Amino acid sequence: MNSLATEHAFLTAAFYKFVDLPDYAEMKPPLLAFCEAHAVKGMILLAREGINSTIAGAAKDVHAVLAYLRADPRLADLEHKESYADEPPFYRMKVRLKKEIVTMGVDGISPTRMAGTYVKPQDWNALISDPEVVLIDTRNDYEVEIGTFAGAINPDIQTFSQLPAWVEKAQALEAVNGRKPKVAMFCTGGIRCEKSTALMRTHGFDEVFHLQGGILKYLEQVAPEQSLWQGECFVFDERTSVGHGLVPGKLGICRSCRDPLAEGMTESPLFELGVSCPRCHDLTSEEQKSRARERQRQFVLARARGQSHLGEPQTNKRKAALLPANAPVLYSFRRCPYAMRARLALLASGIRCELREVALAQKPQSMLDVSPKGTVPVLVLPGKVLEESLDIMLWALQQDDPQGWLAQDPQVLAEQLALIKQCDTEFKPQLDRYKYPNRFDLLDGISARQTGAVFLNQLQIKLKTHLFLSGSTWGLADAAIAPFVRQFAHTDPAWFASQDWTALIQWLQAFENSDAYQQCMHKYKVWHAGNKPLPFPAV
Repeated sequence: MNSLATEHAFLTAAFYKFVDLPDYAEMKPPLLAFCEAHAVKGMILLAREGINSTIAGAAKDVHAVLAYLRADPRLADLEHKESYADEPPFYRMKVRLKKEIVTMGVDGISPTRMAGTYVKPQDWNALISDPEVVLIDTRNDYEVEIGTFAGAINPDIQTFSQLPAWVEKAQALEAVNGRKPKVAMFCTGGIRCEKSTALMRTHGFDEVFHLQGGILKYLEQVAPEQSLWQGECFVFDERTSVGHGLVPGKLGICRSCRDPLAEGMTESPLFELGVSCPRCHDLTSEEQKSRARERQRQFVLARARGQSHLGEPQTNKRKAALLPANAPVLYSFRRCPYAMRARLALLASGIRCELREVALAQKPQSMLDVSPKGTVPVLVLPGKVLEESLDIMLWALQQDDPQGWLAQDPQVLAEQLALIKQCDTEFKPQLDRYKYPNRFDLLDGISARQTGAVFLNQLQIKLKTHLFLSGSTWGLADAAIAPFVRQFAHTDPAWFASQDWTALIQWLQAFENSDAYQQCMHKYKVWHAGNKPLPFPAV
C-alpha cells in the first residue's frame, strides 16, 4: 500500500472514460447504493458517452468502488489518479445523469468512435517538434496564462464550450494546397482534448493527436531537462499549480479576486499585495481598495508580532457559521430580475447559500454542467437542481416562511401566481423590447413601453386599494414582480416618475429602500472555479 495511505485518512480518486453506455440511467441506482454503503463521497457523472468522476473516502472503500466499476467489461480498463488528504474533500455522494460528461454543446461528437490518436508523454516532444504540426491548448485562458507547451496556440476561450466556435474561424487550421494540417491537442488531465480531437475529426482533420493522460501525466513522467513545458500547470485545488514531478508550484493567488497570479503579474503597476492584480484592478472601487490595504496592513503587523491576524480566524468562524458545508449553491447575476427575486425569497426564508456571481458572457463550466440551458438563477441542491426563479422562490418558502409570504388561502395564492405569470409572459417581453430595442430590430422601444404600461396600470389599481400586491403585507407576488418593475422604471426614470402612478412609485421606492433590497443587491466579484465559497447573505 502507498505509504501516504497510512499518513492520511482520505484517498481521492479521479477518473473518466469515454465509452458507449446506452444503459447509463439504469446504472445510477445500484452505483449510488454501493458508494453509500462504503461511505464514499463525491460526484460521478454518467452519460451515454461515458463516465467522469472524483470520489473520496477510506482507501479500501474507494478501491472497492473502483473494483465495482471495473467489473463492468466496458470499464475494465478504467484508469484513475490518486491523491491523499487529512480532511474529507466531499460531504455527500451524488451520481448524476448528464447529456455530456464534459460539456462541449455540439451534437454528434463521439470520442469513443472519433477521437484522435493517443500519444504517450515520452513520445510527445517528437510530435510537437514537427514543424507541420499545429499545437493547440484546449484549456481556458487563465489556465494557459500560467503555463503551456512551447509553440502552442492559445484559443483564448473562457469555457470549453467556446472551443467549437474558435475552431470554425481559426486561421492556423486552414488548409494549405487543399490539405489540412496535422493537429496536436492537450489539456490538464486528458478529458477535454479527447473530445476536442473528436471535434476536429468531424471537421475533416485526419491526422489528429492528443496527449495521453494530459499535462499532469507529462509532468509526472518527463524529466525537466527534457521537457518542452513552460511555466506551471494550473490545478483546481489548494496547490494552485504544479510543476515537474507534480511538485506544488510557486505561483500565488491574488487575495482580492482569488485568481492565480501568472508569472510577471506581481511586477505590474496594477498589482498591490493583498489589494489587486492586473485582472481585478479595474473591478474594485477605491473604497474597496482602501479597506483591502488596511486589512493587508493588519495582516503584516500581526505576522511581525508572530501572531495570527485576528481578522482571519474571525472571518473564517463567521463564514463557517453562515455557510454550512452542505449549503445550496446559487448561480446568480446581480442585476438580473429573475435572479434578484430568487435571492429575495432565499433571504426571507433564512436559507444560507454559497453564491456564485456569473459573468453572462463567460458562464462557468460548473453551471453549464448542471444546467446546460445556461441561464440564471440556478440553485444546486442535494439530489436536484432548480433552474427557474419561481421554482426557487417556492422551494425556499416551503422550507421556511417566517414572514408569511405564501398565502394560506389557495384561492389567494392562485391569484398571486396568475399575476406573476402575467408579469413573466406579457410584461417581461415588452420590458426587453423597451430596454433593448436594437436586439429586436426596433428603431426605439416606445411602442413596447406603451404596451408594458398596461400591466403597470393594473398594478397601480391594485396598490391603490391594498398596500401590497399580496394584500396587507409584502409577499410572494411583490417579491416576484418588483425586480421587473424596477428595471422598467430605470430605463427612463424621468418618464416613469412623470406617470400618474403614485401608489406604484411609492411601492417601488419602499422596495428599493428596504434592508432586504440592500442585502439582496450586495456586490460580489465574478466567481471562478477554485475561489473560496462566498455566503449569501453576505458576511
